[in-house]
This record gives sequence, C-alpha cells and structure tokens, in this order.
Amino acid sequence: MMNFVVKTIANAGALAVAVWLLDKITLTGDSTGKKAGTLIVVALIFGLVNFLVKPVVKLLSLPLLILTLGLFTLVVNALMLLLTSWLADQLDLSFHVEGFWTAVLGGLIISVVSWALHVVLPDKD
Repeated sequence: MMNFVVKTIANAGALAVAVWLLDKITLTGDSTGKKAGTLIVVALIFGLVNFLVKPVVKLLSLPLLILTLGLFTLVVNALMLLLTSWLADQLDLSFHVEGFWTAVLGGLIISVVSWALHVVLPDKD
C-alpha cells in the first residue's frame, strides 16, 4: 500500500512539474489545496491509464516500437497523457493538455521527473 501512495505522489509531482514548465498544460483552481487535490486525482487517473491501456497500446504498436528503436514510446506516452486529459475533462477536473506536441513534450517531462522521483523516494511495501 505504501508503494502505491509513493508512486501516486511521484506521478502527481511529475504532473506538477509539467504544468509548471508548459503553458499549454493547464491546471486551474481556486486555492492551492484544490489544485493539489486535483493533481492527486489526475495522478490516479494517469496511473490507471498507464496500468490498463498502455500495455495494450504498446502490444498493438510493437512493430512501430521495433522499427523506431523505441522512439514510438514518446507517441504512446503522449497518447496516454491526452487520454488522461480527456478523462479528467469528463470528470470535471480542471486539468487540460492542449495539442499533441504539447502532450509529447509533457509526456517526456513526466517520464524524466517520475523516474528521478522514483530513484529518490523509498520503494517499500
């Protein structure tokens, strides 16, 4: 259970960095507490999307992943971020990613920051 909480907080932190760095990834809210809560919920949605949808997409795009030597993973990550943005919009959360190329750059930022946070944060159950 502790591992799940740590990974969710790491994802929320990575999403916060992407929101901070990119103007076209927006998070709106009345207060800092509301923004933090929204980030936690979006991190949960992002984790769920990456757990359920991403393996299927990677399997279906395996020939492209091999052909591009793994660079197609950037496109897959962008699609997962766009799907998360769409789901957040359906749930009336104030998180939005505008455009595919913003999603590619945001996915790259989230991957790097999430990796760095997973290295630093404890990984115990």
